[in-house]
Amino acid sequence: MGVIVTNPPKADLNDVDALAGYGVATVSEAMGRTGLLGPEIRPVQQGVRVAGTAVTVLSWPGDNLMIHAAVEQCGEGDILVVTTTSPCTDGLFGELFATALKQRGVRGVVTSTGIRDTQELRDMGFAAWSRAVSSQGTVKATGGSVNVPIAIDGQVIRPGDVILADDDGVVVVPRERARETALRSEAREAKEAATRAAFTEGQLGLDRYGLRDTLKRLGVEYRSYEEYAGEMS
Repeated sequence: MGVIVTNPPKADLNDVDALAGYGVATVSEAMGRTGLLGPEIRPVQQGVRVAGTAVTVLSWPGDNLMIHAAVEQCGEGDILVVTTTSPCTDGLFGELFATALKQRGVRGVVTSTGIRDTQELRDMGFAAWSRAVSSQGTVKATGGSVNVPIAIDGQVIRPGDVILADDDGVVVVPRERARETALRSEAREAKEAATRAAFTEGQLGLDRYGLRDTLKRLGVEYRSYEEYAGEMS
């Protein structure tokens, strides 16, 4: 038996849009290297970054009935997040779903399944991340759930959590931590900007990060080529 939950709490869109200013890697680092979905979930486009509030879908493999049900629950600033009760790479999502969602202000889709119509998605500017690309069709025959907690690659995603996705992957930010994470990401990016400037001026990471002492502590020694070659002979 499934359930469709209406009007769940969501992260504030101002915080969501602030997070959209930072990359997935920066945001994950700002949360202590957490929140990342697996590297198999990849974008079908390049050079696109989106952030939005999750509308979650739990479907049966090979069945996209609950995606149809989820469209009604989607609105401005959302990202549709789809998974199945067991692994599935069928093309559950395509251009027709994207057309309906774009009209409702949805910013993209993230799915642990397959998608199809990838060229059409790129042409219409609808951002998508998936585990597979597959033309395999689906049925609409089995109940599931919308706006319930789901898990993808060990990450629990609740309705209203922030989903941030770019060329490097996908990260989930708990809705209660959206503002804090945006501030931490801002601070981290400022720190990285200073490091970038130092590297541009020729400073080495070994010195900036104090790594020479680390190498020494680990017993890593410097040898000239002649010394090394002599030791190896």
